[in-house]
Amino acid sequence: MANEFITIKEIARQILPRLIENLVFPNLVHKDYSDTFVVGKGATIQVRKPVILEAKDFDESTGTSAQDVKEESVEVTLDKLATVDVEFGAIQRATNVDDLNRLFLEPAAVALAQKINSDGLEVYKDIPYIAGTAGTTPSALSDLTAARKILNIQKAPVAPRYALWDPEAEAKFLELDTFVEADKSGTTEALRNGSLGRIMGFENFMSQAVKVHEKGTLVTAGTSGKKILLKGAAAGATQVTLDTDDTSLTGTLKKGDILTFKKNGNTATVVVTADATAENNEITVKIYPALTMVDNAEVTITDNHTANLAFHPNAFAFVTRPLAAPAGVESYVTAYNGVTLRVVRGYDMKFKKEMLSMDVLYGYKTMYPELAVRYLG
Repeated sequence: MANEFITIKEIARQILPRLIENLVFPNLVHKDYSDTFVVGKGATIQVRKPVILEAKDFDESTGTSAQDVKEESVEVTLDKLATVDVEFGAIQRATNVDDLNRLFLEPAAVALAQKINSDGLEVYKDIPYIAGTAGTTPSALSDLTAARKILNIQKAPVAPRYALWDPEAEAKFLELDTFVEADKSGTTEALRNGSLGRIMGFENFMSQAVKVHEKGTLVTAGTSGKKILLKGAAAGATQVTLDTDDTSLTGTLKKGDILTFKKNGNTATVVVTADATAENNEITVKIYPALTMVDNAEVTITDNHTANLAFHPNAFAFVTRPLAAPAGVESYVTAYNGVTLRVVRGYDMKFKKEMLSMDVLYGYKTMYPELAVRYLG
């Protein structure tokens, strides 16, 4: 006799732990979960940022000095709705579907995890702090020490720290004895599968979802020696205009592009926070952090690169909220370890097909860009 389908509640409770086990990036960052139901994809909610305090030396003569605990909130748009949907015909259900785990639960959990990981690593576009060389794969311990140095300068907490590397970087690192012999204890079984071990203060992981950034097309007319320049700059500005000493400036800048300003031996690096297009031989673009350079500084744009990341968990937040149970169908909503999941089962009478759907509503937010480094590859 053919096995009956397990209940929606059982399906949800089996899938969610498997989904979490297959996640990498969301398991390494700050999670924000509430059981407050929201409208759905596109909803904007308020999320509290992790509080950061400063430890100081105690002075016996002056005593203690209390710090204000300022709990800040930021808006997060739940703009991602990852879903896996399958259909089972009446004959399939009666004769073939005796292993729902093999046919749906495990593949669905893996597919959702891959999408959630991939979406999360888009946060690299918010990070202006860079190390490494565009187009050159990280391959030495000096790459880790360079990332560590930047986080130290930015006063990021020394623990925990994580680094996510693309497969090319992983292959290079695994040629080093230090990585081969690294102790991987202390991680979960799922994370251990992608772990390179703890080296130079980082728990290192490989992710196939690490992004490749392709810069915008902004160029001068091409005359040798001509430059892109900062125009009419004011210190503290978060929107700047660039022009050129050439005959024309054309093309685009893309969110995530890295701009480096140079003048009188000083440099400053910023990230473009919104797409922009040149018009009338100049381009106005939004940047982070605020401008520190002055008028006529020379501007260079970092080349295409792989965007590996090294970070403290509070740099980013993974935010999820439960979806409402739809009317007229069987459904179940559950949450575990900061992730919420909805499973819905319906039936199409016309075609005699049973439908199973699993979905997760979520969004990502960069909380503290200064706690992360984009390591170029």
